[in-house]
Amino acid sequence: MDKQTETELQAAAFRRLQQHLMEDRTDVQNIDMMNLAGFCRNCLSRWYQEAANEKGIQMGKDEARQIFYGMTMDEWKAKYQTDASAEKQAAFKVAFKENVTNKG
Repeated sequence: MDKQTETELQAAAFRRLQQHLMEDRTDVQNIDMMNLAGFCRNCLSRWYQEAANEKGIQMGKDEARQIFYGMTMDEWKAKYQTDASAEKQAAFKVAFKENVTNKG
């Protein structure tokens, strides 16, 4: 497979993942994703921002999140975010430390 085709397929898979998380499964909470998989929608938007910045495109966290979510974080939280139990919040602290703060 040539590089261009590979890149196009990867981009298509990413777009489908984004659609799945942003339209098909809005019921899945970020905290649950982080606790189970070690990443969440915010991680995906951060990776998008980092890729843009590496290409010399200035993009902040809020802008990347709005691009990824299709709305502001405040709108997303109001529409879809639910309260997390103390147990989930404790597990999140561990998952965040292991998967985000220890990464370069």
